[in-house]
Amino acid sequence: MNVTEGNGSHVTKFFSWLDFLVFGIMLCLSALIGVYFAFFAKKKQNTTAEYLMGGKTMGIFPISMSLIASYISGISLLGLPAEMYMYGTQYWMVMCPEAFVSITMALVYLPVFYKLQITSSYEYLNLRFSPAVRLMGSIIFLVKMLLFIPIVIYVPALAFSQVTGINLHLITPIVCVVCIFYTMLGGLKAVVWTDTLQTFIMFGGVIIVMILGTINVGGPGVVWERSQQSDRLEFFNFNMDPTIRHTFWNISFGNYFYWLASCSVNQAMVQRCLAMPTIYKANITILILALGILGIVTMSCYTGLVIYATFHDCDPVSTHTIQKADQLLPYFVMQISDSVPGLPGIFLSGVFSAALSSMSTGLNSMTGVIFEDLIRPVVKERISESRASLIMKVIVAVIGTVCVGMVFVVENMGTLVQAAKSMTGITAGSLLGVFSMGMFFPWANAKGALVGGVISMVFVGWISIGSQISIAKGQIKFPTKPVSVEGCDIEFLNNTVKSTAIPGTVNEPLYIYRISYTLYTMIGVATAIIVGLVVSFLTKPNNSEDVDPDLLTPVIHRFLPSKVKHIELQAHKQDIAELQKSPFEHQLKD
Repeated sequence: MNVTEGNGSHVTKFFSWLDFLVFGIMLCLSALIGVYFAFFAKKKQNTTAEYLMGGKTMGIFPISMSLIASYISGISLLGLPAEMYMYGTQYWMVMCPEAFVSITMALVYLPVFYKLQITSSYEYLNLRFSPAVRLMGSIIFLVKMLLFIPIVIYVPALAFSQVTGINLHLITPIVCVVCIFYTMLGGLKAVVWTDTLQTFIMFGGVIIVMILGTINVGGPGVVWERSQQSDRLEFFNFNMDPTIRHTFWNISFGNYFYWLASCSVNQAMVQRCLAMPTIYKANITILILALGILGIVTMSCYTGLVIYATFHDCDPVSTHTIQKADQLLPYFVMQISDSVPGLPGIFLSGVFSAALSSMSTGLNSMTGVIFEDLIRPVVKERISESRASLIMKVIVAVIGTVCVGMVFVVENMGTLVQAAKSMTGITAGSLLGVFSMGMFFPWANAKGALVGGVISMVFVGWISIGSQISIAKGQIKFPTKPVSVEGCDIEFLNNTVKSTAIPGTVNEPLYIYRISYTLYTMIGVATAIIVGLVVSFLTKPNNSEDVDPDLLTPVIHRFLPSKVKHIELQAHKQDIAELQKSPFEHQLKD
């Protein structure tokens, strides 16, 4: 590793040749997996079922690893340690709702999707409500992913640039092209097996950094003691005030709905679960996903405490050694990496692995939604499997290129990046509310779903944007945990001029803008369902007997009337099955 010392407040470290080699091997292996499934695997990715669903023969292990990699982004790996360092451990309690999310998904949502065997989760909205509701859901999903993927790539690229000195504009296209390449060629199987590789790299990097950092600081006891002395250990803040950034209640209930929305009706999750041959194996996959997320969240949060224990008397943010708390983990890795050659390469490979898995999953999921929800319904003639495969590969290339271009837009968005992140919560609540309304309330109609979904998104969007503007104006500030510079270099302390901020007049923002961001999804779900049901009652609600029970969650089947009409849905299912038949099957039929 090459090191350049600055003037006491600035240190620049660069990758060694070994670090570049480790990072390059990760990219090459990812690309080779795509090449294998495109050209050398027994089953080529030239049918819709193979390209989007892996032939519905995927195993528990690769699907589980793929989901873990997909749901842990580079934002999480870099953001969670910074969260512990700046605000304490209350967010660590995000683990509590995980088990309940897995149970809810297995009992309530997955049985419906598995019964219907649909390619896009938004096909459900068409079957249950109308094509207009399906279109609304698809567009919301695509907008969310187009905003989310560039941020997922930008964050680790920024960290890479920080520790290597390589221009962000150079590394971003290179890494993204590799991701687009293997996703485009290999379809779901390439994405899943690449995610599996990247999951091991991600866990390996986090474990090595966590253990090495703990040893360097003097052991877990020192980590815990220093964290306790700085009041960072806070797990059970039972304050009921919804405007407090993190409490036990908003972390538990808010993240329950957030993760439920991210897992239960998300296209990526549904697509992978339906790639399993049985629902039993799909449920096992969900359980492993929950355990994997708990593991990586726990290690990342603990690493944040290790970082604080290391810099407890010389905060690198206060000394301007780094500019933002999100840069703490890369900076920490570079400080402890002298004893382990190649550690920075392993660490950044793990961070980029998390980002690439999220990007490849997003590209594959968006391709399925665009093809099944936007292209297939408007094309009157039957699309052959070979043509469908070509169309989907073109879609991957196009949306991948758009995402790469938007990375450079994200770079110049400043405080709007945080607002873009909150789009996940805005759209998640709206979509979960519409899906839940369809599965739990037989009398809910298409007008109710459409109005409820739109109003929910607009309402939560108004809260989120208003909150971000208030934060930017300094009207909303979140108290951070104490830091110290007493142990810093004496020369630095002598040259530092302490300034006293002159308080100005700050207008109090609306109360609703101060509501914790963790509650956005829950508010969105409640708004969509309440508004949707009211509109349904005002515009002639559905007759419960007219709704096929396959479209309703098994939890409420016991409460349904005995007479239920199946004709329309069964005909629609036959049409879908006919469209999904291969040309060879049609020739046999003829």
